[in-house]
Amino acid sequence: MTTPEPAAAVEPVESSELSAEETAEELAVDPDPGKIAYTTTDFDVDGLVRRLGRKDILIPTFGDEESGDEVDQLIETARFQRPFVWTRAQMDRFIESLLLGYPIPGIFLVQQTDRSYLVLDGQQRLRTLAAFIDGMVNKKEFSLQYVADRFKGLTYKSMNPEQRRMLENTFIQATIVQPDGSVASLDAVYQVFERLNAGGTQLTPHEIRIALYAGELVEWLTKLNASEEWRGLYGARPRHLRDQELILRVIALVVAPGTYKRPLKKFLNDFMAAHRHLEDLDCSDLEGRFKRAAQLVVDGPGVQSIRPSGTAVNAALTEAAIVGLMRALEAREVVPEEAVKGMAILLADTELPGVIERATADEDSVRKRIALATRAFAR
Repeated sequence: MTTPEPAAAVEPVESSELSAEETAEELAVDPDPGKIAYTTTDFDVDGLVRRLGRKDILIPTFGDEESGDEVDQLIETARFQRPFVWTRAQMDRFIESLLLGYPIPGIFLVQQTDRSYLVLDGQQRLRTLAAFIDGMVNKKEFSLQYVADRFKGLTYKSMNPEQRRMLENTFIQATIVQPDGSVASLDAVYQVFERLNAGGTQLTPHEIRIALYAGELVEWLTKLNASEEWRGLYGARPRHLRDQELILRVIALVVAPGTYKRPLKKFLNDFMAAHRHLEDLDCSDLEGRFKRAAQLVVDGPGVQSIRPSGTAVNAALTEAAIVGLMRALEAREVVPEEAVKGMAILLADTELPGVIERATADEDSVRKRIALATRAFAR
């Protein structure tokens, strides 16, 4: 096997903002959004922090590639949250707001089957509370700095009884979403989170998806995403797990091509729900063909062939090429020279630009580019 080109040589230029395709998917309308049950209740700060300590309330760390974490093992719909991103000024002012009796936003929780709660929205407020009461933040003493003079230097231990009661007895409203475990209710939770997802650190549909449909399929996608063949093709890891979502698109279109309908996010959600625990997937065969297809592009036409406009990976073109090669590999062995010829045929097709550059999630665009790639590599 030829050694893949170093990732650094083909590092894609990735924006922290959503791409045009991701923005379009964010705005795509679900044709039949479901309903979900929820309740509201108030928790005092002291009760919230104690529940966090007992793991009755769970805050997963979003996007951790490692598996087997003690907390993640307790979470049925793991990975909703990003890593902690508040600045010290935001943390200090949140505590100050509580001491001043200012109103603060509520939190959203998802009730799990064991009656524990998963944080859907509000992790930064809860982490700040836990850190302040614990007395440490970033391995340093948590003393207030970015606050009014009368609070500067204040720690939890140095608070007077009145201040401590003011903090611990403050009530925070919680909206508790109660899914019943069905696909429809999980889809409704997805809808809820998507509508909450409007802050400065915006999540993509895929980041929400892997939180909601955590399970063996997500772990398998994580494994494929770390494979030598795929990293050699894709290059450096991008923001927003775009590389992992692209693998999911490929696998879903190989396994269930005839079921594709817009919006893309719902198609992928439904696939994840149907195969969450790898039901009806021949993972060994799919993994072998996926890795071989990625390596064929590296060894044949090269990594630049999926970057027609420069250094960024064209997701629609890559999706089509890998699906086309995986279909060809199902029928016969393919050598790099054939991959070179097939990619040349695909890139020369006058219909290709229209289905990899604009409205790439449209049903006609998806079917057309998959058909073009299938024919190109079948020759």
